[in-house]
Amino acid sequence: MQTGAITEYIDVAQLVLYLFWAFFAALIFYLRREDKREGYPLESDRGGDIRVQGFPPMPEPKQFSLPDGGEYQAPHDESDSRILRAEPTGPWPGAPLEPTGDPMRDGLGPASWAQRQDHPDVTHEGHARIVPMRVATDFEVESRDPDPRGMKVVGTDGEVAGKVTDIWVDRAEPQVRYLEVALDSAEGRTVLLPITVARVGGDRVRVASIRADQFAGVPGLRDPNQVTLLGEDKICAYYASGHLYASPERSEALL
Repeated sequence: MQTGAITEYIDVAQLVLYLFWAFFAALIFYLRREDKREGYPLESDRGGDIRVQGFPPMPEPKQFSLPDGGEYQAPHDESDSRILRAEPTGPWPGAPLEPTGDPMRDGLGPASWAQRQDHPDVTHEGHARIVPMRVATDFEVESRDPDPRGMKVVGTDGEVAGKVTDIWVDRAEPQVRYLEVALDSAEGRTVLLPITVARVGGDRVRVASIRADQFAGVPGLRDPNQVTLLGEDKICAYYASGHLYASPERSEALL
């Protein structure tokens, strides 16, 4: 009778099991190394010359072809050159950082942003992906939904910051991404408001993350009809930071 035994102690099923274990271990090693193409090596509080990468080590640099014809290498040796405007609250490594300036503008905590490419995201056809409806003329507001254009924008303090002048849509995934707001405090200046932090109701758009006067600090646009990947990160980070930094009491403990 055939049992699949190769020797008295090893059979085919046992070999297959060992091969599976070896394959699975190699897969984990490969995936864990590949996820270190971005964000590594980590910076150490003990000194700038210490490379923190853990095990397994970072992979060899690889060149990636981008849809626009460009190339990107990862991992790369470009370090973050931004000045950290914060000081540790304690002398030990990993101590929490205390902002020394305006954390909403300095990119700290919830206001942090990634150094993405400073060009617009594009559709499969190569057109700017996120644009106002004055450019994407084939978009319209559904008749059963409120049209926020012309509505006043109110900050968390109940004061009016400006009014909505246009809606920015995503051409690749048909949906609203931002509202364009003309500020009352700066004549002629407009800023983008992420639709995810806006509450449209009645005749107003309410924003709980920042005060009305803080709309003036929202990062601006180089081009009035498109926003870059870097610009999106900075804009969203600014509004996110307001949930912690918009007023002094927000950054304090509940008790």
